[in-house]
Amino acid sequence: MRDESTFIRTDPSPRPSVEHMQPLKYSKMNVMQRFDRITWNPNQMNGQPCIRGMRLTVRRVVEAVALYPNRDDLFRNYPELERDDVQQALSFAAANLEDTARETAAA
Repeated sequence: MRDESTFIRTDPSPRPSVEHMQPLKYSKMNVMQRFDRITWNPNQMNGQPCIRGMRLTVRRVVEAVALYPNRDDLFRNYPELERDDVQQALSFAAANLEDTARETAAA
């Protein structure tokens, strides 16, 4: 179960534009974090959170951080990314993970 979260959504249009993308906000333990570099548009990338309206998802950025532990290599392969983009993508991903443990059946 997720903590209380608020996603700002606007009406979808047939042609997505920057005006329809809004920054996301996330509230955890009554502390509001603003992710001004993370955008959400239902008509782009299947509605996944993206970086600054680009066709680059938060998930892809997190995967790229794992793939390129050396940040210089990361930025060489993703020149459109900025350091703040990576930081917010990691913070956003962490904010959306659950901290609860669940009991599973042994295999």
